[in-house]
Amino acid sequence: MTAAPLPTHRSELMQRLARPGRYDVAVIGGGATGLGVALDAAVRGLKVLLLEAHDFAKGTSSRATKLVHGGVRYLAQGNVALVREALHERAHILAAAPHLAQPLAFVMPSYSWWETPWYGMGLKVYDLLAGQASLGSTQWLGTIAVQNRLPGAQPQGLKGGVQYWDGQFDDARLALALARTAAAHGALLVNHCPVTQLRHAGSKVAGLRARDAETGQEYDIEAGCVINASGVWVDALRQKDAAATGRSAGALVAPSQGVHVVVDQDFLPGRRALLVPSTADGRVLFAVPWLGKLILGTTDNPRHDLPLEPCPQEDEVDFILREAGRYLRRPPRRADVRSQWAGLRPLVKPQGQAATKSISREHTILIDASGLVTVTGGKWTTYRAMAQDVLARCADAGLVPQGESRTAGLKLVGALPDGAQAVPLNEAPGPHLYGGEADALAQLPGHEHWMTDGLSEAMVRFAARHEYARSVEDVLARRSRLLFLDAAAAAAVAPAVANVLQEETGRDAGLESFLTLTIQYGSLGGAKKA
Repeated sequence: MTAAPLPTHRSELMQRLARPGRYDVAVIGGGATGLGVALDAAVRGLKVLLLEAHDFAKGTSSRATKLVHGGVRYLAQGNVALVREALHERAHILAAAPHLAQPLAFVMPSYSWWETPWYGMGLKVYDLLAGQASLGSTQWLGTIAVQNRLPGAQPQGLKGGVQYWDGQFDDARLALALARTAAAHGALLVNHCPVTQLRHAGSKVAGLRARDAETGQEYDIEAGCVINASGVWVDALRQKDAAATGRSAGALVAPSQGVHVVVDQDFLPGRRALLVPSTADGRVLFAVPWLGKLILGTTDNPRHDLPLEPCPQEDEVDFILREAGRYLRRPPRRADVRSQWAGLRPLVKPQGQAATKSISREHTILIDASGLVTVTGGKWTTYRAMAQDVLARCADAGLVPQGESRTAGLKLVGALPDGAQAVPLNEAPGPHLYGGEADALAQLPGHEHWMTDGLSEAMVRFAARHEYARSVEDVLARRSRLLFLDAAAAAAVAPAVANVLQEETGRDAGLESFLTLTIQYGSLGGAKKA
């Protein structure tokens, strides 16, 4: 039987934060990396605190292509070790949260005679590297088989294709599941609580100072090990640490912007995704059915600033639409775009190398002279292995006790029981995304009141009571994914969501700022801005 969901009352969380005491591990950053570290440490029995300046998965971790994958293009780059690790970790994610992460078939259509055998052989190697974690065998397909599997693909010039298997997921909801599972193991997690400075004892990091973004109250925290997992913003914290101890710190991160565009799923009907192995800029392009829509992307362009809400550039959106149009029977136009968004990848800065598409996606762990631990790089699929590596390095440095990771095989909050049939993630949102907690959701007021397709009043109340939601954006961007699916629909329902949230939290739900955000995510507003 699924345990009753834990409450996430803000007042109680802040009371816990105010209590004196020393944490074994304090994690800064509530994306995939930080949440993975917090969960691993909590399961080991350590006293764990995680602080997030905004909301869990606010940054890059909610802006993925929604794939749990080994990295087909990494294989082409010859990075066999990264591919093997990612395929192994893929199996862990799919087993840990089957309601949020599932196998997905991909079809790679061929428009030249050599593509089917060439890519097919490479994907057979992909299968071999997966070993027992394989999700299905690669198949060579004839023209008719491709059309049957991808009825929306461009038939003109089609020579056949290849089908292989990978995974997909709901990134933001998986992040929430990590946070809530860590909390169930005793960790304290607080969103909307930025770290304002590090505290030092002599030349060593001994804790941090944080500020409640809602009240302005400050908290001084002692910690034996402080881990900087703030994504593309890790360098800012390292530089603060260096300045406080009379050192300098060079940049670790070379940010890269990835853009995605969302259109209606009837551009590519069915449950299979389409993969373009080589676009005009040498990247792969995906068309992925997800939550009732179709995600197209992505791009990979260097970016030198670090906005909290990066904006797709007009040429990036045009590129995606143009490349997708070459492979779809009905080319998508700007007027077809339901939502668009950009994310910043925290790629590890290379020496003398500018093209971000060629930078390694492997993670880097650095322990500065002060004892500040920084982890950056990596990818969603390997979050668990990254966490394991981080804590191993911390133990070797004497910052935490030696111990073994216990997250392999760990079920996350909401996981369906073994053998239960999950609803495919290409289906429109609904209570099935709550997995084993769907019954608890049904007990809340408003479970029969649908505010819009896929969002009930009870879901908003569940978000406030059990999922740390404090604002309209928290709900409609990351508990529900409506902002990422259809910006206009998100704007339309936002006032009603704000009313329910205000009733639940007793505070302003940030309606006006969210409505401004929907303009950026909307079909035309965001793409024309720098």
